[in-house]
Amino acid sequence: MCGIVGIASSNRNVGPLIVDCLKKLEYRGYDSVGVAIVGKHGILIRKGAGKIDSVDEAKCLRCLEGNVGIGHTRWATHGPPTDENAHPHTDCEGRIAVVHNGIIENYMELKKMLIAKGHVFRSSTDTEVIAHLLEENARNNSDFFDVFRRTVRSLSGSYALAVVSVMAPGKIFFARKHSPLVIGLGKDVMFVASDIPAFLDFTNKVIVLNDGELGYIDSGSVYMETIEGKPIDVSSRILVVPWTAEQARKEGFPHFMLKEIHEQPLVIGETIRGFGIDYEKGAEMLVNGKNIFVTAAGTSFHASLYFALLTMKLSSQKVIPFISSEYEVYAHVASEDDVLLAVSQSGETIDTLAALRAFKQKGAKVVSLTNVIGSVIARESDRQIYMKAGPEIGVAATKTFTVQLTALTWLSILISHHTGKIGENELKEINSSLKELPSLVEKTINLYSGWSKELSNFMAKKASAYYLSRGLGVPIALEGALKLKEIAYIHAEGYPAGESKHGPIALVEKNFPVVFVSIEKSLEKRLHGNVEEMKARGAHTIGIIPKDSGLRELFDRTAILPSSNEFLTPILGVVPLQLLAYYTAVEKGYDPDKPRNLAKTVTVE
Repeated sequence: MCGIVGIASSNRNVGPLIVDCLKKLEYRGYDSVGVAIVGKHGILIRKGAGKIDSVDEAKCLRCLEGNVGIGHTRWATHGPPTDENAHPHTDCEGRIAVVHNGIIENYMELKKMLIAKGHVFRSSTDTEVIAHLLEENARNNSDFFDVFRRTVRSLSGSYALAVVSVMAPGKIFFARKHSPLVIGLGKDVMFVASDIPAFLDFTNKVIVLNDGELGYIDSGSVYMETIEGKPIDVSSRILVVPWTAEQARKEGFPHFMLKEIHEQPLVIGETIRGFGIDYEKGAEMLVNGKNIFVTAAGTSFHASLYFALLTMKLSSQKVIPFISSEYEVYAHVASEDDVLLAVSQSGETIDTLAALRAFKQKGAKVVSLTNVIGSVIARESDRQIYMKAGPEIGVAATKTFTVQLTALTWLSILISHHTGKIGENELKEINSSLKELPSLVEKTINLYSGWSKELSNFMAKKASAYYLSRGLGVPIALEGALKLKEIAYIHAEGYPAGESKHGPIALVEKNFPVVFVSIEKSLEKRLHGNVEEMKARGAHTIGIIPKDSGLRELFDRTAILPSSNEFLTPILGVVPLQLLAYYTAVEKGYDPDKPRNLAKTVTVE
């Protein structure tokens, strides 16, 4: 949520650069945009509600001139998306500008205090209090970094901050608590941003900030310290990101989502080649727990639910999956003998981070699966496993989901090996079969792109749909429904097929779309009955089934997967569902990369 960009250069006009960098953060979701530049005559600000291109066209954000500046794309939390509420926000005299991601929990208390001291507020945001508090603290203090430090210490809640001031015109001040913020180290230019793709065109050398760290950049250096004032050795924190700027571009595809669907064979292959000691150690820690808990949000939860079902089936280990925002009750029963598996694409998801910290307070060990090296969830875990999905720009997760499924499948298999349920020879055979996945995923994409596009003509006319399955297919059905819901804006619900008789079937009528996902051969007979129940009520049935399925003649439309291996078909099965959601959104005239009201990474509770 919200995108922050700050650039300090020795010789470049940063106005156009900030706009270009903000556009690379559009996937985070936003409703307004603004830029502040420290120029010859003070701080110049242009901002407004709307998309970057429309606000830039109306107000020429790129026209602002100067070597130091900050920009912001806002996803509204406090106050509606208006010109006044757009960031940056300033103090009374316009000598300070602030951009902020997060929520300041004590803003009302601070605002009342500042109003009593004569400060005048122009917006209804919580962020504006930071600008006025900086102004108040600077009244008798000419050291602006000390002013910034004192101000940050007064804030409660979550924040990623970037601040510029005429009192320190060559610097951008930053601080982080709970909301992501990274530093990019270029040649004669330095960056601060919410996410790495913002500045990948310029540098892949980054510093990922920890909670409770603050500092400043100028055109050639970075200074950092803890909120308590302890200096940090910057050189020891530099990471080299293994992504290229090209990986974050569309490369001829009409949308990032379609590009990322087509990237799945590549990144799944990279993930399989990366199976190593981190998986072994993670599995060992999990299997030694009295109870295994697994937590995530959104698409990552569907992958986590699949892991729980597969692990219980293979190893007989008890696994307790839960949605991370509901962590309190699960943390209440956790103990130091338990282990939590935390799954997050970004490694920054606030609910998952809160669950992790609650379990650690109970003494539980934590294993994490994330896609971003050095992310806060990874850093706070006892064991880290990194996905190899590369940057995912589309808001709707595609390649990160199939990579999560691939990684979690192998982790589950290793747990079963540790418990003696899978022998050494079988382990090698499974590993060999998993290596077929990239080519099979590519085959599935080629087989069902046209099929999905044709089906989208039918689906785009519908207001609702069901996605049903049993066993290991249930998380895949849930994910398929979520994809259609979040980018095509069609009310789609995923259910265990047996549950459909307990209420949902009441909505089924002639040509009501019902998608069935079949994974396990042993459950086909029962799933057959569920399909017949829907057909008897006039449903238009769509089957996603393995190649040797006995259900192939049953459906109105069928996607037959190019494998019957139950370790592979769940991953293959999601591909036609991703393509169907994508083409349905396009058929309805929507931009699948930027679904309304959604953000790529949820960093506020």
